[in-house]
Amino acid sequence: MSDATSRFSAVAGQYDAVRPRPPEDLIELITQWAGVTRPDVVDLGAGTGLSALAWAGRAAAVTAVEPSAGMRAVAERRIAESATGSGTRFTLLDATAEATGLPDGCADVVTASQAMHWFAPDRALPEIARLLRPGGVLAAYDCDWPPCIDGETGAAWERVARLVDEEQARRGLAALHHGKHHLERIRRSALFRHAELIAVHGRERGDAERLVAVALSAIAHAAEFLADGCTEEELGIAALRDVASRRLGQPRTWWWTYRVHLAVR
Repeated sequence: MSDATSRFSAVAGQYDAVRPRPPEDLIELITQWAGVTRPDVVDLGAGTGLSALAWAGRAAAVTAVEPSAGMRAVAERRIAESATGSGTRFTLLDATAEATGLPDGCADVVTASQAMHWFAPDRALPEIARLLRPGGVLAAYDCDWPPCIDGETGAAWERVARLVDEEQARRGLAALHHGKHHLERIRRSALFRHAELIAVHGRERGDAERLVAVALSAIAHAAEFLADGCTEEELGIAALRDVASRRLGQPRTWWWTYRVHLAVR
């Protein structure tokens, strides 16, 4: 089982409850690039189905590819609850981004939401190119952490991220660099005619409890370190809880920035 699969299988329900939903503008942008009114979409690393469900009523068909059984179970339930009657055909597939088992040229759009950094690019990019029809679009996107709420909240989150990074270094664990090299790798692959990076924004509302849960989900190894004996004080999470309780006693607007890597086959 891969590191990503094992990390998220046990926390699929919490992940689904607190992670952001892709904004409408993002789906509209990808559709415009694809030039197809109702595209066939393959969503790699689909997780609990948040990114796949964003296409309900917008795509002809969506194939959600996810190797984690726990994640797929949540996705299956969410799709049954939310996508019935949308006019979009959904399929869940137990496979990886590097070996989907899907036929050549089956997709107008391939997406990877908060997932591309888990893929082996030397195998995943050729697989994505194989799936795409001529003129098809790869859209690999990640939201920036944390959401923009206010300065005090952002500073408390950054302190947690710094302390977790220091603990990672002490344990000899490699840090993840979300999205840092995606564009370079896509261009270097020579599998796509054109690639570029754009920012798209979205907003939601959230409270203190959700912010702490998002931090434990998004900051790599934070939850594992707590389970392994670190205290919330040592990792700055207790201070984040205190700030969040003061600043987010009632739900407030959260502003999300998505960095979207677009590439045309």
